[in-house]
Formats: sequence, C-alpha cells, structure tokens
Amino acid sequence: MSEMLSVKNINVYYGSIHAIKGISFHVDEGEIVTLIGANGAGKTTTLHSISGLLKVESGEIDYCGKTISRMEAHKIVDLGLAQVPEGRRIFANLSVYNNLMMGAYTRKDNAEIAKTLEEVYGRFPRLLERKNQIAGTLSGGEQQMLAMGRALMSRPRMILLDEPSMGLSPIYVNEIFDIIKSIHKSGTTVLLVEQNAKKALSIADRAYVLETGEISLSGAAADLMNDESVKKAYLSE
Repeated sequence: MSEMLSVKNINVYYGSIHAIKGISFHVDEGEIVTLIGANGAGKTTTLHSISGLLKVESGEIDYCGKTISRMEAHKIVDLGLAQVPEGRRIFANLSVYNNLMMGAYTRKDNAEIAKTLEEVYGRFPRLLERKNQIAGTLSGGEQQMLAMGRALMSRPRMILLDEPSMGLSPIYVNEIFDIIKSIHKSGTTVLLVEQNAKKALSIADRAYVLETGEISLSGAAADLMNDESVKKAYLSE
C-alpha cells in the first residue's frame, strides 16, 4: 500500500498553549486508521491541522505527494481530502438537498455531481426521503448521516471523521459504524477520531493513542485492543 497521508513532526499552538507537540504518523491508501485519546488530547486539533482549518507552526503534512500544511482548506478539499466535523456542523436552516449540494461547491461538472448525489442517496436512503426537509429538524443520527453525505459529495479519496458517534443512541452508533465500513469498502481511505475507542479499534487497521498532544502508543488496532494500558484507560465499561 502506498502512503497517502504523512504527518511529520507537526507543532500547533492555541495562543501560548502548545496543543500538538511534534507528532508524526501516516495513513496508507485503503486503510482505516484511528486516533484515540481522552478529551483535550489533541485529536480534533490534529484533524483541523490536516484539513487546513488550523495553522501548523512547524513540521509538514503531505497528502498524495503534495505538501498541504500551508494550503487553504478549500484547495485541500479539491485534492480529494474531506472532513466531517465534530458536532456535524450542518446548515440547520437549509434543506437536506441544499446541504448536500454545499458539499459539491468546488466541483463544476453538473452531470458528475448528479451522479454523486444519486450515490449518496443510495447510501443514505433516509436523506432521499427527507431531501426537502429542513436539516435542523432531523434527528441526531440523521444529521450525522447528512454531514457524512455532504463530505462524500466532494468525491474524496480520503475522509476525516471527527467523533461521528458523539451524542448518538446505541442503535445509531452501530449504524454509523456500518456506514463507515461501507464507505471504506467502496474505496475511500478513512482517518477516524472517536471517543468510543472500542468501536473505533474494532473497525480500524491501525491506531495511534494521543495524550496531551503527543503520541504515546501506536500499532495494529487488534494489538492495541488487547494492550493492558489501553484497556484500562479507554476500554473499561
């Protein structure tokens, strides 16, 4: 497998706070890689740095052979890297359809956009049923599906998922993880940040543990699932 994303020794600050302290990791094409860690560990900050929403103070981020660490966010989307943000961040006052079309705003070919929309509706039948509904009136699980569908409208080669199961009922959590596996199976590489470490490790190929802005552990997801320190910190019921 070829390396799709390479994060090399990046440092990120919020004012005087050193949020990310020289972390390095990679994601190969075709993998699901997960970042796990406690609240405040730096997981979301890492994703924002990759997608161009936060400035990297030093270090380098490469995606598909291009350095993206100083690139504007919309240009990163154009390269085929899309993020589904924590808390969904849908456009609550717009319809489901218009939310989805916002995901295709960098694309120009209307026929191709229509084809992608059909694929998204095929993957998320509930969005088709509710395409004219105002997005803010959807349930939490449906809003998460909408956020994922919106990201897929850009036809990404790699998708960054930030806490997709947060605040969802157990039934929706299972459904969202089934959708993540389906997206991956269709050829999209996945970088997943997730509080539910057990679920994340169960579908990932590899994992990194973040603690206060540093990577403390990494390895095959199955190995970390059986690691005593990981069990104690993140997998206890």
